[in-house]
Amino acid sequence: MYFERSYLNMLKDEKAVVVFSGGQDSTTCLFWAIETFKEVEAVTFNYNQRHILEIECAKNIANELGVKHHILDMSLLNQLAPNALTRDDMEVKEGEEGELPSTFVPGRNLLFISFAGVLASQVGAKHIVTGVCETDFSGYPDCRDVFIKSLNVTLNLSMDQEFVIHTPLMWLDKAETWQLADQMNVLDFVREKTLTCYNGVISDGCGECPACLLRKRGLNHYLSTRKED
Repeated sequence: MYFERSYLNMLKDEKAVVVFSGGQDSTTCLFWAIETFKEVEAVTFNYNQRHILEIECAKNIANELGVKHHILDMSLLNQLAPNALTRDDMEVKEGEEGELPSTFVPGRNLLFISFAGVLASQVGAKHIVTGVCETDFSGYPDCRDVFIKSLNVTLNLSMDQEFVIHTPLMWLDKAETWQLADQMNVLDFVREKTLTCYNGVISDGCGECPACLLRKRGLNHYLSTRKED
């Protein structure tokens, strides 16, 4: 416990780059980073996602929080990896019979975190924060803890630096992610100003896509337990 407190105190003098989409998870991580580090910058990737509102949402949040915001062009990813998040002619659906969901973008987190590392090296940041989660990861292989640990080693070797990739949500389910936001007194902000919906509806979303259903179940569960306290 003493070591953990000492480590967190040390981070107060450090700088971090947050991989930021403007969704519930990455916004919660952005607030976590603001509380944890001395200086924070955010990076959003434009990979020709179906809803440009996602980038606008990220811009607005970063601006409101006074966080320096970078937007990097990753449109090549759309050419290489067709998926329901970038193609209007592909249906958003969960994986069946062991298949990955149609919303899985091959290589996305590998590329995003790698480019975040390149950016971090340019802005003098040793820490990279991402909202990946193995508890509610929808079967995405690049959201697993083992992948992040492996990439951390590879990233450090590739640039001969000592980055640390932080995953504050890795072992939290959606209810616990809402709880974390509440503990930081930003639950209403995250609920009202983020975009998680696969159909591009801000705040509580369309209420029907897999992302909205997961988010809503988590929120309802957390609010029901909070009332009992």
